[in-house]
Amino acid sequence: MRHTPVRHLRNARTAISGAAVLGLALTATACGGNVSPGGGNQELSGQSLTVAGVWTGVEQKNFKQVLDAFSEKTGAKVTFASTGDNVSTVVGSQIEGGNAPDVVMVPQVGVLQQFAKKGWLQPLSKEVGAAATKNFAQVWKDYGTVDKTYYGLYFKASHKSTVWYSPEAFTQAGVKPATSYEDLLKSGRTLSDAGVPAFSVAGEAGWPLTDWFENIYLSQAGAEKYDKLAAHKIPWTDPSVVKALTTLGKLFADKNLVAGGGSGALRTDFPESVQQVFGPEPEAAMVYEGDFVSALVKDELHKEVGKDAKFFPFPSVDGGKAPVVSGGDAAVVLKAGKNKKAAMALVKYLASPEASAVWAKAGGYISPNKKVPAGDYQDEVTRKAAKSLTDAGDSVRFDMSDQAPAAFGGTQGAGEWKLLQDFLRDPSDPKATAQKLEAAAAKAYRN
Repeated sequence: MRHTPVRHLRNARTAISGAAVLGLALTATACGGNVSPGGGNQELSGQSLTVAGVWTGVEQKNFKQVLDAFSEKTGAKVTFASTGDNVSTVVGSQIEGGNAPDVVMVPQVGVLQQFAKKGWLQPLSKEVGAAATKNFAQVWKDYGTVDKTYYGLYFKASHKSTVWYSPEAFTQAGVKPATSYEDLLKSGRTLSDAGVPAFSVAGEAGWPLTDWFENIYLSQAGAEKYDKLAAHKIPWTDPSVVKALTTLGKLFADKNLVAGGGSGALRTDFPESVQQVFGPEPEAAMVYEGDFVSALVKDELHKEVGKDAKFFPFPSVDGGKAPVVSGGDAAVVLKAGKNKKAAMALVKYLASPEASAVWAKAGGYISPNKKVPAGDYQDEVTRKAAKSLTDAGDSVRFDMSDQAPAAFGGTQGAGEWKLLQDFLRDPSDPKATAQKLEAAAAKAYRN
């Protein structure tokens, strides 16, 4: 069964949510009367549905506001319950126990595909499909489609091609945001000469290293190769993989570029990597990771995003197109749910700019919905990230390791995570690393 690793947004969520209690049930109750304050017609008055997802803490609270708005609009009573990170196991147990939720917010392409292949999912309605076609780039429908059937509406996205930096460190060293990978390394060496290592690299878990590789590979090898490697239709011994590892190795091998060198990076988890750049005693000038870095900067380190912390897009590699790697949470309707009409109505609502605007105004969110007005986002930095994501259109690619079997792309101390950690420790032989990656991938994909 596909394991949902505690990673990417999940790691950020752990840091942001603090002592949030998993399984907290929040109920959104509709207002009375025939016409709601939201202007809806209350066509679902008296009906109930249950939504499950990984969100806890602040994210759960903000999603509750979206469900509240749906309740006001339709009259439906909506209950949300957190599954924790292991969505597959929890939802599978609920289906077997006869108490399946109506809608699940699925955090990974691999999990959505697994649910579809198990026959758990109800195809989304033509109306939902039409709304998605109108409001989203086709690539988001493609990632929600299995065997030509549309099952998943992507509601929340992450932008994993953002390099966060300290403006103060850049000003002192006299460097500017890079537009090419070579310039990135050159600026990094200038920063190091000025007295601060260029990058804090979160190597302790392994998942940030997969993101580094994916951005380099997408820009250098192109989208077609990326899709083939993600589906294991080409081997990890392909020359394009060796080339990308060689390019990544230029960074990993330079002790002046990575704070603490490889050994130090392997002891650094994701929250620590952000703190090393934006904490009270900076140890690096930049940290590469997704847009969710901003939440840690603001909520944990109490710095001002846009002033104390800024980002620039992950630069192009070898003249390729600048990459836009993403992740996201998709709404699916379970066949075993008790209220498919209300469930489908909720998913249709989630396809609207109106629904995305609710969370956008609350903060900590970007939408793949291209119709969400820029002014609905809280700050300029978030607006910039959201615009970059939607402007990328069909060139957006979903996180590659999230598309892989968990044994290869999502397990601590194994597969891609472990092998890229080994490569961070010693990046001297990219070809040998590629061979090890292929052996692990072939086993996981059962080729």
